[in-house]
Amino acid sequence: MSLNRHAILMAGVTAAVLLPAPLATAAPQALPPHCSGTGPIKCHFDVSPGNYDVTVGLGSITKAANTSMSVEARRQILTAVATAAGKVVPTTVTVNVRTPEGQPTGQGGTGTPGLDIVFGGSAPAIKSVTVTKANAPLAAYLAGDSTVCDQPTAPYTGWGQVLPTDVRSGAVVANYADSGESSGSFLANKALFPTLKALVKSKDLVFIQFGHNDKDTSESAFRSNLAAMVNGVRERGGIPVLVTPPVRRLFNGNTLTPTALHVNNKGVDLPAVIRALGKSADVPVIDLTAKSKALVQGLGPAGSQKIYLSKAADGVSDNTHFSQYGATQMADLVVQGVRELNLSLTAYLR
Repeated sequence: MSLNRHAILMAGVTAAVLLPAPLATAAPQALPPHCSGTGPIKCHFDVSPGNYDVTVGLGSITKAANTSMSVEARRQILTAVATAAGKVVPTTVTVNVRTPEGQPTGQGGTGTPGLDIVFGGSAPAIKSVTVTKANAPLAAYLAGDSTVCDQPTAPYTGWGQVLPTDVRSGAVVANYADSGESSGSFLANKALFPTLKALVKSKDLVFIQFGHNDKDTSESAFRSNLAAMVNGVRERGGIPVLVTPPVRRLFNGNTLTPTALHVNNKGVDLPAVIRALGKSADVPVIDLTAKSKALVQGLGPAGSQKIYLSKAADGVSDNTHFSQYGATQMADLVVQGVRELNLSLTAYLR
């Protein structure tokens, strides 16, 4: 405790007496520039599309904190970090900025230019935040449908929206998945595969997942569409990775139906086509159909409900799209596949 010194003159004798100083009230921690709010804290940086390193001091010098981080259209970057009072944890992540943010075709809104960051959690606190251009990070591009994309509105959540929480700085997830797309429509729409392809650099990864909206696609057309994307990625020096589609929650008793397993209206076993293309074209395959089947069927009709959306919990019944919990489970399965294949992204996983 700091002390004040007072000189007291008594009967011609000077005596030094030490008295405690008044207790000071700690001033609230000021927010960094570009940021406002308390719960959540929102920050905005006027940057052009590209990849950026964001360095954050998570925590507070005056209070305990619990802080998560998301960017752009609900894209999750950091799960909640708990810090004691007086502790600030420096953390750097690499994020992708594009226009429009969210879904590349603008579904659900185009957002605002620049980088928007939201710090949430039960008691968010940040001491500092800086944004600098990233120096050639390894990019993991995502090509897919609504089960993958950055969903603009809760409770819907794509697994690609959660995947960045598993990735350290030096690598970045660029999610070009878009709701309602089939293999053919994604290939043909200039805002989707043509835009993605032009951005791919040597050694970048492109994860390709289709099937949900290929209900009436023939086997030959499905294979041709996927092969065209594989070849396009390779033309740019990138590494294509095929991902079979996650199952739907459609049961016959305790067993998932053929429709749940993506046998389409023409009788085409779409995951089987993907596996065969991977083998013949020497493309790594993450069998998310098999992995999610084991998860969902193992939980059963009742237990697997939390993976998807229910009227009681989410206000909507949906056996295709994921809750945040479900998307996190699917992202974990994709990460598991990345490790099993020892893809270059493995070195950047948390």
